[in-house]
Amino acid sequence: MAEWYERSFGEDYLLVYKHRDIQGAKREVHKMISWLGLSKGAQVLDLCCGMGRHSMALHEAGYEVTGIDLSGVLLKEARSNDPEGTVTWVQSDMRSLPLEGGFDAVVNLFTSFGYFEQDEEHVKVLQEISRMLKPGGRFIIDFLNPQYTISHLIPHSERVDEGQLIVENRVIEDGYVKKQITITDHRISGSLDGSIQQPRNYLERIKMYSIDQLTEMLHAAGLRLDKVHGDYDEEEYDEAYSPRMIMVGTAI
Repeated sequence: MAEWYERSFGEDYLLVYKHRDIQGAKREVHKMISWLGLSKGAQVLDLCCGMGRHSMALHEAGYEVTGIDLSGVLLKEARSNDPEGTVTWVQSDMRSLPLEGGFDAVVNLFTSFGYFEQDEEHVKVLQEISRMLKPGGRFIIDFLNPQYTISHLIPHSERVDEGQLIVENRVIEDGYVKKQITITDHRISGSLDGSIQQPRNYLERIKMYSIDQLTEMLHAAGLRLDKVHGDYDEEEYDEAYSPRMIMVGTAI
């Protein structure tokens, strides 16, 4: 059976997360650049780049960018938004990257971490980030803040977009935050031949880690945590109140 992340990042993902806009990515990239301290022309790897919003914004800011993602659907969307081929797009599992490394920076954004069941698998991801970086290279991992996520969880929400009813149910369970997404055609009750339209169901599952746990995992992978931000407009991280846990650090 396919893993959840092999099923969830397809055509329906583009619908569910269409509200993630280009201008928001540009604002986030502007802040990331100030945190990383990169010079123009630096080599940047966008790990789990999705549809490429941040990759394109990084390129526009003057960097040489490689975007990697497992989803062929999302990479197709990324390439369609980059007709001149300004970014190098690569399809790969984040635990085993088909690259030699030598990057000045690696960014991993929008909670593209914590997908797996075993801690060792997440350490493999961090080891790959370390391997991709030059000595002294910099990284950003933009992760959820567990305590904030628990206290602000919205158990149920639904909306209609492009004629599709999108229902999202969320729960904290066994150390994971889980989201069950159900999408049905809101325009018609059945197909032309009278059959009932079947709902499309997807799971998203993220393993939650404290900052202390992540600090240990980063160290085990050869990475040093230098600073943690609570959001893109927050310099300081507060375990109880910060929406995000944005880790900035250096390859040891």
